[in-house]
Amino acid sequence: MPVAAIDHIPNRNSKWIMIHVAKGVYREKVKIPRSKPYIFMRGEGSGKTSIVWSRSSADDYESATFKVEAKNFIAYGITFKNAAPTAIDRTKQNKAVAVVVGADKAAFYHCSFISNLNTLFDARGRHYYGACYVQGTVDVIFGHGQSMFHECEVFVVPNLRSEIRGSITASHKQRGNATGGFALVKSKVYGVDNNVYLGRAKGAHSTVVYADTYLSDSVVSHGWTDWSYPHSKENVHLAEYNCHGPGAATHKRTNWSKQLSYEDALRFMTVDFINGKDWLPAWL
Repeated sequence: MPVAAIDHIPNRNSKWIMIHVAKGVYREKVKIPRSKPYIFMRGEGSGKTSIVWSRSSADDYESATFKVEAKNFIAYGITFKNAAPTAIDRTKQNKAVAVVVGADKAAFYHCSFISNLNTLFDARGRHYYGACYVQGTVDVIFGHGQSMFHECEVFVVPNLRSEIRGSITASHKQRGNATGGFALVKSKVYGVDNNVYLGRAKGAHSTVVYADTYLSDSVVSHGWTDWSYPHSKENVHLAEYNCHGPGAATHKRTNWSKQLSYEDALRFMTVDFINGKDWLPAWL
């Protein structure tokens, strides 16, 4: 049903069109093409409306259940899931993306993203995730995008086939003057064991900030990892501000991560981080 509805939207549409996705499980591989902006997909709640596919691949993009290529996209109350079995680390079957967001100005509210590996490919552009749920193992949120996660929940399950059992973020930002980075604000981090990293260095200027966020005891004491990244970490910006919970103790954090002052954290804590007041329909 979602695919058929999208097909009926005219190319180069310039006005918002709402697609109502009724409750049910839709086993489809869905793409919002670049030629179809201004789509609002409204489900009946992430526990009632699901778009599910099962595909693992050597390519993140090709494995994805749901792809957003058009700017000005909104989803509300939908679960996006890649149901492929646990991917085999370092083989052709090591990608199983739930959603690729590859365009500017996309927003998700009360949505869920679930897969076994590489869950949310935040590929490029500015994005907002409000009250969403994200579940995966390694690189749960990754890419070149510049995105804010507000009041979201991240749940990490162990990847027994990888050198690291769980890691949430991998910002691919390579240059200091480039856009990119993830801000998790007033969110919650959980996991099924105590081997979860907040993220890993992936680019020369990887940027991730956790602010006012609950960190459970699933988070490892040193917080961050440079797994598979043998380069300098002088310019990475993997940081925390005012986090709380049993996983928030900072005295054993890796020496190249940062603890921010309020003044330094502030620019990551509002929608100004993604220029959201210029394009978001709603925010807190």
